[in-house]
Amino acid sequence: MGDSVPAARVRLRQELYAPIEPHRSGTLAVSGVHTVYWEESGNPKGQPVIFLHGGPGGGTAPANRRFFDPAFFRIVLMDQRGAGRSTPHACLEENTTWDLVGDIETLRKHLGVDKWLVFGGSWGSTLSLVYAATHPDRVAGLILRGIFLLRRKEVEWFYQKGADSIFPDAFDKYREFIPKDEQHDLVAAYHKRLMNDSEPDQQVAAARHWTEWEMATSYLLPNEDSLKRGEDDKFALAFARIESHYFVNKGFLLRTPSC
Repeated sequence: MGDSVPAARVRLRQELYAPIEPHRSGTLAVSGVHTVYWEESGNPKGQPVIFLHGGPGGGTAPANRRFFDPAFFRIVLMDQRGAGRSTPHACLEENTTWDLVGDIETLRKHLGVDKWLVFGGSWGSTLSLVYAATHPDRVAGLILRGIFLLRRKEVEWFYQKGADSIFPDAFDKYREFIPKDEQHDLVAAYHKRLMNDSEPDQQVAAARHWTEWEMATSYLLPNEDSLKRGEDDKFALAFARIESHYFVNKGFLLRTPSC
């Protein structure tokens, strides 16, 4: 007991920090195809931390800045390829895990950061780990939450059989969009429709059903802000297309990295 930290010194914050605005933002060309959006908030001379969003395809949101003490951290947010304010919107060309890892490095150099903390949730936790494994000398530490490692059993549990027992009504709506003869592999069935540019109405409808399912199940209790994102066709198209693109390709994690 003599070596323990006094209870009075252990302070666990239970609320997010107050909303803040970025003091610096821009876009960065990371390939001949893609330009990514980035922003900085908090203390310009503070501890650098990069927030890696989920999905893939989820993009960043103002609330993401609020995980960090703005007096201490130099907070960096980046929309990954095809997501959020990055362009081209919902683009799958040159969009793999290894491309994203390369973009993180390109942004780090652009901002003049030597090492930074890497903070990721859901898909962001996978991307954080891959980045740390390939660039350990540039990572001061990892902060991971809502761990999702893009393993087959995780994808199947959420999109095929498992989460349906927790959110049966939302799952029924998600499943019934797909004809019964294709319901044995819902990810593949949705992916086929999301890639079909010749039928844009069906493409958008598939994107909405996919995204509404995920937004309805991201919280144990209904979250209005999350549900509204599922109703935004622009957000849904990028989110669903990019996410299914990564899922059917096993996160591109079986390939040799070029970064």
